[in-house]
Amino acid sequence: MYPCKYIAISDDDDGYPLETFCIPRHYTTDLDSVLVPCGLIHDRIERLARDIAQDYNDQPFTALCVLKGGYKFFADLLDKIKQYVRNINGPTGVISVDFIRLKSYEDADSSGELKVMGIDNLMTLAGRNLLIVEDIIDTGLTMENLLKLLQEINPKSVKVVSLFVKRTPKSSGYRPDYMGFEVPNKFIVGYALDYNEFFRDLNHVCIISEKGRIKYAKKC
Repeated sequence: MYPCKYIAISDDDDGYPLETFCIPRHYTTDLDSVLVPCGLIHDRIERLARDIAQDYNDQPFTALCVLKGGYKFFADLLDKIKQYVRNINGPTGVISVDFIRLKSYEDADSSGELKVMGIDNLMTLAGRNLLIVEDIIDTGLTMENLLKLLQEINPKSVKVVSLFVKRTPKSSGYRPDYMGFEVPNKFIVGYALDYNEFFRDLNHVCIISEKGRIKYAKKC
C-alpha cells in the first residue's frame, strides 16, 4: 500500500475570504472563511480514488459509507474509483456498497459503547475486504471502536479512508489508511459536514463563525 499522503493545513491558516467564492446568500454572515475550496476537494478525491484502486488491484471489496456526513464524499469517491478501474481494466463489478450509521456513547461516564445502525447483520460482512468511508475523524475513538467491532466478524481486510482528519488535543492518535486533508482544530462545515443539520448543502468546506454557531445552535 502507498504511504499515507495528505494535505496538511496549518493552524494559522485562516482560509480564503468568502467574497472570492460563490457562497449561498443565506450563509454569508454565518461563516468566517473558506478553508478548503470544492475544486481542491475534488482533486484530492480523484487522487485518493486512484491510490485505493491501485492498492486493491482488482480484488473485490465492500465500501461502507458512514452516514450522514460521509454520503457526498462516498458518492464522489466511488464514482472516481469506478471510472479509474473502467479506464484501466474495462467494466468491473467487484465493488459492492453498504451504509451504516454510528452512535457513540463515549463520554466521561461511559465505557465507549458503539452502536452500529443501518445494516441488518454485520455477519454479512465476514470474509470481505472492507473499505470504511468517513467524512471526518476527530478524536479517532469512534473509529477505533468500530474497527474492534468489525474484527469480531473476521473480515478479510479492513481499510479506512477519511476526507478530513482534525488535529485536536483530544485525538487518540488514530490515523486512517487514506486521508485527504489534515485540518486545524476549528469547527468546519460544508461538503455534507453539518452543524445541527445545517450547511450540508454548502459546496466548499468553511469555518463557521461565532454568529453562525449561535444562530444554528440547538434550541432547548
